[in-house]
Amino acid sequence: MHLNTVKVHIKRRLSGWRIVSLAGAAVIMLPILFVLLSIFDPPNNNWVQIRQYLVKDYIAQTIQLTLTVAVLTTLLGVTLAWLTAVFDFPGKRFFRWALILPLAIPPYIAAFTYSTMFSYTGVVQTTLRNRFGIVPNQELVTVSSMRGAVLVFTLFLFPYVYLITKSFLEKQSASYIENARLLGRNGLSIFLRITLPLSRPAIAGSVSLVIFEVLSDYGVTSYFGIQTVSTAIFQTWFGMYDADSAMRLAAWLMMIVIGLFLVEMLLRKRRAYSSTTSKSRPLVPRRLTGIRGWAAGLFCMIVWCAAFLFPLMQLIVWAGWTFDSMWNAGLFRLIYQTLIVAVVSTLIIMIFSLIAAASNRTRSTASFVLSKAITAGYSMPGAIIAIGVLVVFLKLDKVWAAFHHQFTLGGTPLVISLTLAMLIAGYVIRFMATGYNAVEVGFEKMGRKYTEASRMLGHGMTATFFKVDLPLIKGAVMSGCLLTFVEICKELPLALILRPFNFETLATKAYRYASDEQIFEAAIPSLLIIGISLISVYVIHYLDRRWEQ
Repeated sequence: MHLNTVKVHIKRRLSGWRIVSLAGAAVIMLPILFVLLSIFDPPNNNWVQIRQYLVKDYIAQTIQLTLTVAVLTTLLGVTLAWLTAVFDFPGKRFFRWALILPLAIPPYIAAFTYSTMFSYTGVVQTTLRNRFGIVPNQELVTVSSMRGAVLVFTLFLFPYVYLITKSFLEKQSASYIENARLLGRNGLSIFLRITLPLSRPAIAGSVSLVIFEVLSDYGVTSYFGIQTVSTAIFQTWFGMYDADSAMRLAAWLMMIVIGLFLVEMLLRKRRAYSSTTSKSRPLVPRRLTGIRGWAAGLFCMIVWCAAFLFPLMQLIVWAGWTFDSMWNAGLFRLIYQTLIVAVVSTLIIMIFSLIAAASNRTRSTASFVLSKAITAGYSMPGAIIAIGVLVVFLKLDKVWAAFHHQFTLGGTPLVISLTLAMLIAGYVIRFMATGYNAVEVGFEKMGRKYTEASRMLGHGMTATFFKVDLPLIKGAVMSGCLLTFVEICKELPLALILRPFNFETLATKAYRYASDEQIFEAAIPSLLIIGISLISVYVIHYLDRRWEQ
């Protein structure tokens, strides 16, 4: 069979898989569109009050928090990436991977940990008073403020910028930096005139991840009492029981996200970032000796301790205090509930990701649009996804209620809105991108030659997928499974809104303990989340090292 004939035959046989992909993309986009279109609905009395007195403050504080965190994470992440990629100093081999570890601690856990550590009865102020006789100014050490939120987000989100920028510098900038050194440029001049311009795409991409994390946050801002659009959605829904106004606030938050996308597109318009040579070699670090080397190591040590070691040690101490009372059947049920919903959601995501990625292997405009639609949920804050899913499921229950009334059936008409199906749907929409992107990368590395060869030998599409494609991309599939599973276990806003009555996950339970000022009791659920998150960090580090090889 001629090769071109095989390709045409494959495309025809993929049409059924493409239909499934299109249906899945439509399901993912439906809640987002419901939220976006709600901005055109007639407002109620609550919304008139919210728009007149509160929306400006919500948006102003959201923008202030987001921009400040974006700037500080850029400064910290790029500086650490520059040090560990370009220079060699004492402790570099340790810090090169250890600086990724703060990603294992969700910001909402770090928020109540640091807030308690720096409180009047916390370990920091108690040590200063009892051992050194220092009574610090409460306004300076209080973490529960906008300043504290910026600190927490910066310390626990900078690894996004650090990891992506470091990887870019190590793989793409060697010839430019070495040429600049030969021309007599020093370290600071190279950093400002060579490294920063070259790293702009990597920095922009990583900072966008930080911005999305801040916009989707509810735990940190609500615990510190900061009025952002995300916290306003929860207050409107749980405090005023006003779904319409909550949807409008979610629509405003979505408009901010879309605005950020447009700004990023305008900034990159007509600008190309590519190497002038196809040759690429790893960057050879320059040795820092004397005080400069120890200063670099000390700086990395301070950041690592503040962003990982200190909060982890504090949580371990608190867990020891409450272990006897917390380690019981209730905790095991909590672990089971978290794992079962994460496993089911991950399986659905990976199955659909395999179908969508396998049917989307052609480089066409339709494939590009489909991939963007499938992964759109990850760029949307969890509150938006939650409100959209909630509205869709309530409308489905209204349809069922009409059917129920017409045929005079017994029982309650509320069926799917009271089950785990709503929470699982929210997880699937929110984290489809993690599974799909992992599978798509696996297919890109594999290429099409093995699939086409199998089809030329007469194997069907399904047989080819299971016997050829799947074994070749199993590493990517496993990575996607792990990353998706961990993200679901950490997710807080979706679980708070969409979980059924009397159903808790580790994330919601830890947050509720902290909100009720039961900080010590929140330690064990928090450590379990961190332990699961360390899996994600290990996968990221493993993939990074494998890419280097």
